[in-house]
Amino acid sequence: MDRESFFLLFSVVGVLPVALAYGAYPSAILPFLYDIEITNNNLANVFRAIMGFYIASNVLWIAGALNKGFRLIALWSLFIFYSGIGAGRILSIVLDGMPDSIFIMYLIAEILGSAIAFRLIQGTQKSD
Repeated sequence: MDRESFFLLFSVVGVLPVALAYGAYPSAILPFLYDIEITNNNLANVFRAIMGFYIASNVLWIAGALNKGFRLIALWSLFIFYSGIGAGRILSIVLDGMPDSIFIMYLIAEILGSAIAFRLIQGTQKSD
């Protein structure tokens, strides 16, 4: 297995549990993990939509890991995913203040993930 495929699958292993935590049963899981109370159907809908986006992204990453024809677009998707979520967290820190430590750990993982994905993209484009 090449580095690109490994990192795509590694990301699936990390992101899929978060997706399921957000959307599988948000009224029970989110208060336990993040101290977020789901107070109405609209909020549950938002978290389930996020779960759907995360799972759809995971499908593309798996396709990229298994099929070389999808690999570069999967890596770009991974880079955009990590970078976008990380940028949103940074904006929230600036506007809202520091979150709990778990979200800082997520931010560190997102920064590292985006950097690794970008390096892999560069290597893939040079070899093509």
